[in-house]
Amino acid sequence: MATTSDFKNGLTIEMNNDLLTIVEFQHVKPGKGPAFVRTKLKSLKTGKVISHTFNAGVKIDIARVERRQYQYSYKDDFGHHFLNTETWEEVTIQEDIISAPQFLKDGQEVEILFHADTETPLTCDMPAYVVLKITYTEPGEKGNTATNALKDAKLETGATVKVPLFVNEGEKIKVDTRSGEYSERVK
Repeated sequence: MATTSDFKNGLTIEMNNDLLTIVEFQHVKPGKGPAFVRTKLKSLKTGKVISHTFNAGVKIDIARVERRQYQYSYKDDFGHHFLNTETWEEVTIQEDIISAPQFLKDGQEVEILFHADTETPLTCDMPAYVVLKITYTEPGEKGNTATNALKDAKLETGATVKVPLFVNEGEKIKVDTRSGEYSERVK
């Protein structure tokens, strides 16, 4: 058991039969009345962010979770398969708990969050940016750039992103996995 004084960003707590991660918190001591803690909590089951207020000093249940590095192997009918490069243990997880499955490629390093008591995977977080090769895009036409003109580009993972007209087929680009948008060209 812990109290609200143990709050920190990234802490995972158990509340209402759900695992919640603290995204943001603020201790508030008004001039009149008792202190309280205002928080934003992200559900690991649904991904929704909710606001919740705790009275100062309230006891909370902290969930034991572990973050482990895994390498993406392949996908089949059972799900996505990942390999722990230290223990050679393989784990299979479903696509709905992966943050950006459309950008997964063979050998991609990811971080999987496990519930330490039950050894069940909770979330699979991709790196903020991944470098992918463009397999197909239309050639950009000169003179069609009145504003920031974008075109579709198909990536090696099968995903499609919008890229500027000057980006060509065969080039590597950096993609933001959180928003799914083009970031920059990579040489």
